[in-house]
Amino acid sequence: MSHCHCGSGRQFDCCCQPLQLGKAVAASPEQLMRSRYSAFVEGAAAYLLDTHDPDTRDDVTEAVLARSCEESRFVGLQIVDAPPPKGEQGEVEFRAWYRQGEDILALWERSQFRRLEGRWFYSRGEIRPAVKLGRNDPCPCGSGKKAKRCCL
Repeated sequence: MSHCHCGSGRQFDCCCQPLQLGKAVAASPEQLMRSRYSAFVEGAAAYLLDTHDPDTRDDVTEAVLARSCEESRFVGLQIVDAPPPKGEQGEVEFRAWYRQGEDILALWERSQFRRLEGRWFYSRGEIRPAVKLGRNDPCPCGSGKKAKRCCL
């Protein structure tokens, strides 16, 4: 058994995997965000498409998402803000840390979520300025080590 990629500290098979397999649905925008991050790491493009709001999919396809999963080298997720949902709307601000060459950078986004028929869906996101991890910063993988002694 392995720890879940989402950083919850729980085992993958008790955390994000049941959502990805359709055995459970996300109870909150944050839980959906975490499961979608894990889906990018796992390459679960069908789940990513299934949890994307049908009204905002535009040109998003399973093939596009699969390519994005293959190109991503995520190393950690940091939830910056996840206020309680307001009715059928929710949002989560996060940093998804990834490797690019010798650097670790963060995709920093404030995501919007919508609940339809009892299920949460990712609607859209506002990208914030990129963040570069410093060598002496804590590693985003959750090891507790400095980045220079871990993933850098």
